[in-house]
Amino acid sequence: MFPPLYAILDATPAQPTDSLVSLSRNLADAGVQLIQLRAKHLSARQFQEIATSLIGAAPKNARIIINDRPDIASITHAAGVHVGQEDLPVEAARKLCPTPQWVGISTHNLDQLKAADRTSADYIAVGPIYPTTTKENPDPVVGLDLVRAARKLTRKPIVAIGGITINSATAVFQAGADSIAIISDLLNAPDPAQRAREYLSVAAQAIAARSTQT
Repeated sequence: MFPPLYAILDATPAQPTDSLVSLSRNLADAGVQLIQLRAKHLSARQFQEIATSLIGAAPKNARIIINDRPDIASITHAAGVHVGQEDLPVEAARKLCPTPQWVGISTHNLDQLKAADRTSADYIAVGPIYPTTTKENPDPVVGLDLVRAARKLTRKPIVAIGGITINSATAVFQAGADSIAIISDLLNAPDPAQRAREYLSVAAQAIAARSTQT
């Protein structure tokens, strides 16, 4: 089963590498099996160094995915790379990150989703589902309708992203998402590991309920 919780960590110049490594280990110990590392404001060298530290310290049960940079994902032997619509195409990223590494792609409308379904992408991210403040120039909110449409159009795992909270997670899974990507509501929690456990509990219940309805 595709991991139901996809934690996204932002590496910034102000955040010590040790704190990111500690956070990723705590999340993995809480049951998070999929963690993405983003570094929008770091140099390629800084990104590579932080990724190396994170991957080197990651428990075996946690997949570390690198955002935007298949070259860094390849160099650091990450579990995969996630690309956006303005990044390298999936098949170009795949040349640098061959299977068993994963290649995921972000989509924001039906045309992008259909195109992604024709690629070798291992999963497709859909969003933003709700308004989000974690991107400087967010794409238009797509709501749950795009998740429902995506579920009918592809058999690839669907990761819903954008403004999802513990209170809205169940509805996102009910719409057809296999996984939810969480940033703010996870990392801003007083205890991120405990919040991760809460999300995993919600996911288990929602997915179990959905399976009884099919």
